[in-house]
Amino acid sequence: MSQIALSDLNAASFDDFVAVLENVVEYSPWIAQEAAARRPFAGINPLLDAIKAAIASAEPEVQLALIRAHPDLANKTQRAAGLTPDSSAEQNSAGLDRLSDTEYAAFERANNAYREKFGIPYIVCARRHTKDSILQDFEARLQNIAKTETRRALEEISRIAALRLDQLVIADDKLKVHGRLSTHVLDNHAGKPAPGIAVELIELASLGESRVIARTLTNVDGRTDQPLIGGRPLPIGRYELRFSVAKYYAERNVQLSDPPFLDDIPLRFAISEPESHYHVPLLVTPWSYSTYRGS
Repeated sequence: MSQIALSDLNAASFDDFVAVLENVVEYSPWIAQEAAARRPFAGINPLLDAIKAAIASAEPEVQLALIRAHPDLANKTQRAAGLTPDSSAEQNSAGLDRLSDTEYAAFERANNAYREKFGIPYIVCARRHTKDSILQDFEARLQNIAKTETRRALEEISRIAALRLDQLVIADDKLKVHGRLSTHVLDNHAGKPAPGIAVELIELASLGESRVIARTLTNVDGRTDQPLIGGRPLPIGRYELRFSVAKYYAERNVQLSDPPFLDDIPLRFAISEPESHYHVPLLVTPWSYSTYRGS
């Protein structure tokens, strides 16, 4: 996706402005048209506010058409017909392109129940979720009334628009749409950071297979060179960090039992705040370990 500077967007013709932003909200170029009339924008946050205002001020039937323009999640027929590139990338980010048969069946049941009750597609900002958390959100929202779900759908559309805008427009200010997951290993046996420890981050799944989403090594500071997840929201869900500590201590000639008392250490935790910073450190010796949520 090519990016454009906000200053260039402000200076563009009406038609060019709309052409750049027409897909920020699914199949709804009228929102970009309304935003174009409010230029110039001092930052990307005011631009997003203009998009939200256009959605919020639309007539109810227009809002309903906007909601109905969105695809169902994990729908095989719609995938075969072709999703927009943005929708496809967003669903893929949550693993909806690689569901097990059991997961597909669960999504089909949830989609059908939701459409039967509310007459609209279920909409969620998939980049803020894992497969498990989407299914849990489905179940929770099925308990709502129609008015609540219309409001929720519009809120999720605004979240999707914010992430698409963040990827598209370069500005001095930033949208608060990203989170960060980091770790840090402290060798309490030696009293210093632990370099060279292999770290895996695994997204846990209830129905399908769990998947490794990051593999890395700790650096001389006991940290990873890059966040385990960064530059995007942290998907709501359950995770496991796995640290290979026996190899680390063996390489430093620390006397270990055979087999080692601690080999690969798993830390399981959950993420519930996609735009926050989660720091999950490991404090370790050959015989003990602990963790906490840091900052």
